Amino acid sequence: MERYTKPAVLLHWLIALLIISAFGLGLTMVNIPGLTPTKLKYFSWHKWLGVTVLALACLRLLWRLTHKAPAYPAHMPQWQQSAAHWLHLGLYALMFAIPVSGYFYSLSAGVPVVYLGVLPLPVLMAPNPELKPLLKELHYLLNMTMLAAFVLHVLAALKHQFIDRDNILRRMLP
Repeated sequence: MERYTKPAVLLHWLIALLIISAFGLGLTMVNIPGLTPTKLKYFSWHKWLGVTVLALACLRLLWRLTHKAPAYPAHMPQWQQSAAHWLHLGLYALMFAIPVSGYFYSLSAGVPVVYLGVLPLPVLMAPNPELKPLLKELHYLLNMTMLAAFVLHVLAALKHQFIDRDNILRRMLP
């Protein structure tokens, strides 16, 4: 069976690891009461992870646009191929939308994003207290959508591996 290219596999697993880390860190930091040095440090790390995911998602999209994905097995029903296609498009969209929504949420709160503590990102909007709760909610909803899509993606991969036994998962394994 045809496999994904090594750069595609590397980007897939690296982005997955960073998204899981950012999600876990996000859940942890919002549950720390008050404004503590630890909470501020976690917010910075969370933003750095988000910016890194966005940059790698750009690379991944460029790679994907210039390198064809392996074909699905001929026995795979058309509805499953279509569902996989739309789920992958949704995951790509979320890899962009979540970091961007978080970035604008930070800016609306009047908090600039300084990548790795040294590279200030452009301030594209002034603080906006009216927009802040909307962007916070959007960021949260997009993350919950990503969680659902991620779980569906993993369950589908496991179904193909252990029920269908069609080696689809092996195409993306290192």
